[in-house]
Amino acid sequence: MTLIKSISGIRGTIGGEQGKALTPIDISKFSLAFGKMVLDRGGKTVVIGRDARISGLMVQSLVTGNLMGIGLNVIDLGLSTTPTVEMAVVMEKADAGIIITASHNPKQWNALKLLNEKGEFISDIDGKAILKIAEINEYDFPEVDKLGSLTVITDYIEKHIQKILALPLVDVNAVKKKNIQLWWMPLIR
Repeated sequence: MTLIKSISGIRGTIGGEQGKALTPIDISKFSLAFGKMVLDRGGKTVVIGRDARISGLMVQSLVTGNLMGIGLNVIDLGLSTTPTVEMAVVMEKADAGIIITASHNPKQWNALKLLNEKGEFISDIDGKAILKIAEINEYDFPEVDKLGSLTVITDYIEKHIQKILALPLVDVNAVKKKNIQLWWMPLIR
């Protein structure tokens, strides 16, 4: 089993020994550390989205619960793409984002890819700070009236496509003329 901690996030294989794979405890440990960093910087809102991996819903549930439990508001995009989550962070004026995906890795892998308030991957300095927070493992959890909230938005891929189609360099008429049959083509207005 494998657990890799880097500035691109925390990734690993699901299941196995704590600290050596991406177990529920490790997912909680790093999502809480990221949440604490967001809170310490005055943030309140984190956007999350996931791919369709077998473990995605489990990881998403843990991340959502941990972020809300530490007092952050979560905007859950559900199934999404990396660029869509990045865009949603900016469009929602969120303080951070987490993409739950292991990209090209096999099905046993998953990851927490961490974004800053600009929808960009966090810096090396921030990555090291999160690892330090996770190592210290000290959190101050709010009482029930101060738990974070959950907002579910399921149409962000459509919003993303509309933003792309609105770009001046995209010739929507040329795309229509090609008569390409893709699932998102009805979204071209």
